[in-house]
Amino acid sequence: RVDEGFEQRMVEVHGETGREWLTRLPEILSLCARRWSLTVMPPFEALSYNYVAPARRQDGTPAVLKLGVPNPEIESEIEALRIFDGDGIARLLESDIDLGAMLIERLEPGDTLLSVEDDEQATSIAVGVMRNLWKPAPVNHPFPTAERWGLGFRRLRKTFDGGSGPFPSGLVDRAESLFSELLASMGGSFLIHGDLHHENILSNEGRSSGQNDEREPWLAIDPQGLVAEREYEVGALLRNPMPQLLDGSNPERVIARRIAQLTEELGFDRERILGWGLSQAVLSAWWSYEDEGHGWESAIAVAEIFEGLIP
Repeated sequence: RVDEGFEQRMVEVHGETGREWLTRLPEILSLCARRWSLTVMPPFEALSYNYVAPARRQDGTPAVLKLGVPNPEIESEIEALRIFDGDGIARLLESDIDLGAMLIERLEPGDTLLSVEDDEQATSIAVGVMRNLWKPAPVNHPFPTAERWGLGFRRLRKTFDGGSGPFPSGLVDRAESLFSELLASMGGSFLIHGDLHHENILSNEGRSSGQNDEREPWLAIDPQGLVAEREYEVGALLRNPMPQLLDGSNPERVIARRIAQLTEELGFDRERILGWGLSQAVLSAWWSYEDEGHGWESAIAVAEIFEGLIP
């Protein structure tokens, strides 16, 4: 039995398709358990947009079973995991696109990057994960691009008859303009994570599931699979974690310090980091509004901090 909050989100995002998927969930679980010889445990707490549960393979190897409503985002995640092939990220062990199912390497102890209280150290760990992860974009790839994600601005304008609805109009204007300028001047195309923040980076000790190679002490999970320049990646890290970032004593100082650190450690241009940070924060707010109709205010608050840092 899943909690009501998870059920509500699945219906909010997927409508009747989500409702039907929820009724089929026990059947999908049983099918995956049989097909991949799994013992599946109760799901992790605080499910968001997928059903995620610890599992054990027939040989005793721990794994994670992740199930979602079949959609293009799950297809992108599966394909991204295949291409990343365990570099900087949990390995894909099995998958079924039609079922919206994947079996993934279990990272243990699996503490999120939130467990690292020193923000400078946490940022440096995230930089290491990024460096291990990024791959040159494959030719004729199936992944969404930064340009396609930027179409969110067009949908925002259409929804509000050319205006900005509940969002500050000047901030939306600036974000839309910056996103367009950054797209036009993008560097090399890479396959990046697309949502690399503190809760998508987990601690790991020991060996890879079913492999003999030693693994990095921190690895990513849950890639969106996005093709963009590498600088795009830092946006999610800069505006997270929520609500902790905004609840802190001086979020402006934290964000400014992170930008300086990312500029130095990755060799990125500060203005591009700022521009992506602001425009992605507004996009993130729009996606929250578009999907659920609420929960967008914190992303706008972060975008306003970015605006204050841009000369």
